[in-house]
Amino acid sequence: MLDALRPIAQACDLSIPQEHHRGIAVVGAGAIVEVAHLPAYQRAGLPVRGIVDLDRARAEKLAARFGLPRVYDSLDDVLADDEVEVLDVAVVPNAQPEIAKRAFAAGRHVLAQKPIAVDTTLGHDLVAAADAAGTALVVNQQMRYGEGIAATRAIAEAGWLGEVTALTIDVNITTDFTAWDWLVRSERLDLMYHSIHYYDSVRSLLGDPDSLYCVAGRRPGQAPTGETRSITTMTFPSGARALVNVNHENVTGDPYATFRLDGSQGSVRGSIGLLLDYPHGRPDTVAVRSAVLPTDGWLPYPVTTRWIPDAFAGPMGALLRQVAGTGAAPTRGADALRTLALVEAGYESIRTGEVTRLTW
Repeated sequence: MLDALRPIAQACDLSIPQEHHRGIAVVGAGAIVEVAHLPAYQRAGLPVRGIVDLDRARAEKLAARFGLPRVYDSLDDVLADDEVEVLDVAVVPNAQPEIAKRAFAAGRHVLAQKPIAVDTTLGHDLVAAADAAGTALVVNQQMRYGEGIAATRAIAEAGWLGEVTALTIDVNITTDFTAWDWLVRSERLDLMYHSIHYYDSVRSLLGDPDSLYCVAGRRPGQAPTGETRSITTMTFPSGARALVNVNHENVTGDPYATFRLDGSQGSVRGSIGLLLDYPHGRPDTVAVRSAVLPTDGWLPYPVTTRWIPDAFAGPMGALLRQVAGTGAAPTRGADALRTLALVEAGYESIRTGEVTRLTW
């Protein structure tokens, strides 16, 4: 049975061939860069040339910790460095578009953070700017590269589940949004900045839905302005269904974060380890039961990596492969626009109380 799992593990491989390496500069020195971006790139052996941040002391701290050669004085300083071909832009959403456009104009490739923009109009502008400059734009939608989702996708693609019929993602956790002042003030919260991960993973497993219905709410007395609870259902042209149920206001101390993909010949079930101890997390768990193999009951898949930091090498590796001409990145700008469009469809459904129909 271990031989059967080997191709699944290979599909989850996050290594980046040496010939695809390019000089990287990181724009932003926030907490996610410290716990995810830089550790992932360090493990992958990627050459990070330097970092820049409005808080130079913060950038200097991370440069010292990760042995980065340079702390840049400004974005102009980054773009003047001929050794830098790729910018990892890790800043607040409103600041991202202008930085990305300047990078494109200077002939640099960009890994942008999710969401690609705060709305699809701005997102289309970014994709157009990258295309006009002949540069690559990839979005850091990394959950689909996490081993739980990646292994599930590989199992489904291998045909072990038969015809895929349903996906459920069920998350009930406590999230302290006060760590990010701008998130606390945001009128759009869960769908735009958290469940966008799940929407993207749903798309990576089932494709684009043709309808979506969403309801959302808040806990009385909560600190954040925006929605902290949401329930989303989606339908697909294949006949498949998806449910994404998220609560950030668990007050009873019994968090859980699970997913399950069902098919006509089997199922995959697992847990999202990161959410149980963010940002340190735990490894995901994955188990498959299949009449195709067949398995004798539930067969555990041996997860060896974590969403943070390991999965953060996924989108960067995909960008580098695209730059090298070996294939378009799954979360390239045009695809990320579809995930953002799904988020906007969720907010439209919340606003109207009706199902949002989707055409692509």
